[in-house]
Amino acid sequence: MKKIAILGSTGSIGVQTLEVVRSNKDLQVSALAAGSNIQRLEAQIREFHPGLVAVWSEEKAKELRLLVGDLSVRVVSGMEGLLEVCTYPKAEIVVTAIVGMIGIRPTIAAIQAGKDIALANKETLVTAGHLIMPMAEKYGVRILPVDSEHSAIFQCLNGEDRREIRKLLLTASGGPFRGKKRSDLEHIQVEDALKHPNWSMGQKITIDSSTLVNKGLEMMEARWLFQVEPEDIQIVVQPKSIIHSMVEFADGAVIAQLGTPDMKLPIQYALYYPHRRDLPGERLDFWKLTEITFERPDMETFTGLKLAFAAAKAGGSMPTVYNAANELAVSWFLSRRISYLAIPEIIEWCMAEHRVVPNPDVEQILETERQTYELIESRW
Repeated sequence: MKKIAILGSTGSIGVQTLEVVRSNKDLQVSALAAGSNIQRLEAQIREFHPGLVAVWSEEKAKELRLLVGDLSVRVVSGMEGLLEVCTYPKAEIVVTAIVGMIGIRPTIAAIQAGKDIALANKETLVTAGHLIMPMAEKYGVRILPVDSEHSAIFQCLNGEDRREIRKLLLTASGGPFRGKKRSDLEHIQVEDALKHPNWSMGQKITIDSSTLVNKGLEMMEARWLFQVEPEDIQIVVQPKSIIHSMVEFADGAVIAQLGTPDMKLPIQYALYYPHRRDLPGERLDFWKLTEITFERPDMETFTGLKLAFAAAKAGGSMPTVYNAANELAVSWFLSRRISYLAIPEIIEWCMAEHRVVPNPDVEQILETERQTYELIESRW
């Protein structure tokens, strides 16, 4: 029986992780953490019977304690609660499926407690990869990627010598606005940006996919996961999301991982690595597929991707500025406070205003995030 803790259990990845648990009787949920969706969390508690649950606000925690008062579950709150879930003695692996830099401290705590990490919180490596990866090695902990693209690369590298990597090829669907020019994006509304052609995801990551910022974040995450330089990562638009990513090796061979666009595959692979289990669902039919096409990403229209490479090249605290500026800008766009094109504009302005901290520690990373938020608030 493998026992797991899930951060972000009521979000898209968390819900799909629980679907995998539901289909595999040798997985057991020991602890859960969520934000504010108390109704969904109560249902999860009643079905999966975790021993520990965390929610962000103490007010919501009090509400949840009343709702599950008939069950033997302990409810905690705040960052201390998240840290307790991550270090819960009964859990062997922690699925980090919360969105944002709030995931840094819990991930570090889980690593220090000797837990393997099924990583779906890309911001942790984007902003603190230089701290996380050496720490995982020090504590003998595995970082198992859950993002479909990083899982694909991870699978392609199985049994290979990573010193022989020539290039990582991260695939992108191109999002709902593939092929459009900047002038076409001037009047984009929230509802338009939330219509992803292939994947069902949370709102924030769906917006990021439409701006190609998500691919920029994935590039920075891949840099640390696979120990390559940003210039050794190429973004390839593959509109059908059939090829999830590829690796080119020194001899010119390219290995790709293909599959239907279903997040349960990388989730299950991370939970059972290095073994594979049967996964119910649609399979690729190459007779029906007939062709797979590729395109170069348009970085002049989708400047968020170009800015990501600039942030990665600058290094230090600059990826934190990129990530924090995008997080706030996306939240403002979702609340209809700014226009769609203001998202990359805010990122670019914040990066131009920032003086890089070369090798930031956790406190400096979180301070950079705070300063970036304050900068945006003062201008926009």
